[in-house]
Amino acid sequence: MTKYQFIGILMLNVTQQYRLRPSMKLLKNLTLIGPGFVVAATGLGAGDLVAAAVSGASLGGQIIWAVVFGALIKLALNEGLARWQLSTGSSILQGWQQHLPRWVNGYFLIYLLLWGFLVGAALMAACGLAANALFPQLSINSWAVLHSLLAVLLVLFGRYSVFESAMKVLILLMFATVMAALASLDLSGINLQQTLLTDTGRQSHDNMVLAVIGGVGGSVTLLCYGYWMREKAWHSSAALPLVRVDLIVAYTITALFGIGIMLLAAKAAPATIQGTQVLVAMADELGRTLSPVFREVFLLGVWAAVFSSMLGVWQGVPYLFADIMAARSKSKQLAAADRNSWAYRSFLGYLALPPMLLLLLGKPVWLVMLYAVTGAFFMPFLAITLLYLNNRIIAKAQRFGIASNMLIALALIVFAFLSLQSLFK
Repeated sequence: MTKYQFIGILMLNVTQQYRLRPSMKLLKNLTLIGPGFVVAATGLGAGDLVAAAVSGASLGGQIIWAVVFGALIKLALNEGLARWQLSTGSSILQGWQQHLPRWVNGYFLIYLLLWGFLVGAALMAACGLAANALFPQLSINSWAVLHSLLAVLLVLFGRYSVFESAMKVLILLMFATVMAALASLDLSGINLQQTLLTDTGRQSHDNMVLAVIGGVGGSVTLLCYGYWMREKAWHSSAALPLVRVDLIVAYTITALFGIGIMLLAAKAAPATIQGTQVLVAMADELGRTLSPVFREVFLLGVWAAVFSSMLGVWQGVPYLFADIMAARSKSKQLAAADRNSWAYRSFLGYLALPPMLLLLLGKPVWLVMLYAVTGAFFMPFLAITLLYLNNRIIAKAQRFGIASNMLIALALIVFAFLSLQSLFK
């Protein structure tokens, strides 16, 4: 059995389990969805773009399957998070607080503080780079600061409906620009030979495959989906079919976008350039190969991708901090759903301001190492807790089926391997 057949069987099982048959009801649901677009746009950050671009430049289309597989297991994880919240009425962080040892939320709080500091700086730098490539009149750091402050204003003074609409526009913009570039390029000659981890014969290629699987669709931002569900008033298990449609649309877009970046990079990205500069190099090459307009169009899509990720992180991640603070204070009020709470606004400021120092000073080695150690356990931990909570705690009628358990178990294996690799490489 090839990896494509295996992934196809898993997708068929998921479809059968979720009973996703074409119907007028399904078409009506498509007009109601929204949080999925938000989580998709938030999860497609600079790191994901770079991983897909570098992989495409080095391996062509050989590891397209890794994008599909990564999106599939992130879909399963997010569905598990939604299943828990809709079945119990509590967030996953509240579930950890109630059913797991007390140190769990303490560990996550430490990781969240490190994650917010480093990812905040990375998103600012990526937004600054994309904007500077379009409008070089301002420096990268100036653009980075302006984007961070603009995101704060949009979060503080915009309703959720405005935020969701903005994210839909941004994800449409980034998706359309990549598809337009793909449609204009001659993609013949791209290597699509099937490649497994053991087929590559080189450790660097294995690392690229694992980076693509791990990066597609986000990590901590998966947890934000539950708070965006609350904003849409999806509160009971009756909303689970709608959530599944929402997530399938979201991760289909995520997979197609990742594949598009990979194929564009196979034609337009120099394999010698690493980091976020590879995206600018791709734009320059598209401008030479097609027309100067395509350089600007592609950079606009890159900007939409990284700014939507910043906006989603700035809006969604403070909910997590507010939820932890509510649990630690024994508060019975769902402070995590209140964007006016002190905890939410404090963490928003923490994301938007202190990371600016890293733009000037660089990342201290000890901070990066601590982040790597604490972060290595997050995704395996999330998979384990979902297997436990959604098979033992919630009502039997709402528990995982065979397909969900298989996908979550696969996620556990993949991310455990990634974690060990990051710690011992």
